[in-house]
Amino acid sequence: MVNLIWVMMAVIGIVFAAANGTMDEVNKAVFESAKEAVTISIGMVSILVFWLGLMAIAERAGLLDKAARLFMPLVRRLFPEVPPGHPALGYIVSNMVANMFGLGNAATPMGIKAMEQLKKLNGGRDEASRSMVTFLAMNTSGITLIPATVISIRMTYGSAAPSEIIGTTIVASTISTIGAVLIDRYYYWKRMRKGRKP
Repeated sequence: MVNLIWVMMAVIGIVFAAANGTMDEVNKAVFESAKEAVTISIGMVSILVFWLGLMAIAERAGLLDKAARLFMPLVRRLFPEVPPGHPALGYIVSNMVANMFGLGNAATPMGIKAMEQLKKLNGGRDEASRSMVTFLAMNTSGITLIPATVISIRMTYGSAAPSEIIGTTIVASTISTIGAVLIDRYYYWKRMRKGRKP
C-alpha cells in the first residue's frame, strides 16, 4: 500500500510539472535531492558504525544482558499475555535498548522478530493482539537517550553543537512514551468494559 502511495505521488507530481511546464525544476530537484541523500548517508555511516560498534562491545561484555534483566520486570508488566521466558520478551527488550541509543536501523530487525513472535502467540491471526498494539505504540514513541541518527545529520550540516539536542530528546521521548502507554491502557480498559477480548 505504501509503495502504491509513493508511486502515485511521483506520477501526479510529474504530470503536474509537465502540464505547468516546470519539468526543468523537477529534474533539478531530483538530482540535487539524490546528491544530498548520498551526502547524508555517508555522514550517518560513521556515527552509526561507531554506536553499533559500542553496542557490539556492550553485548560481548554482557552489558546488554544486564540491561535486559533490568528492563525485564517492566516489560513483563507491560506485556502480561506473553509467557515468562518467551523469545518475544528478549526481542522486545533488545528493540527498546537499541531505540534508547537512537539506533533505529539496529532496532528494526529486533522489532520485526518481536512482532513475528507476538503474532505466533496470537495464533497467527491478522487482527493485532493487545501485546502487538502495546509494542507498536512503545516502539513508535520509544525513549531515546542518544539520538545517534539526528546527531549525525546535524554533524553533516555543520552544526556547532550537534549533541545539544540530547536533553530535549530525552524529555520529549519520555513524555511521548508515557503518553503512548497511557493511551494504550485507556483503550484496552475501554475495550474490556465493552466485554470484548483483549
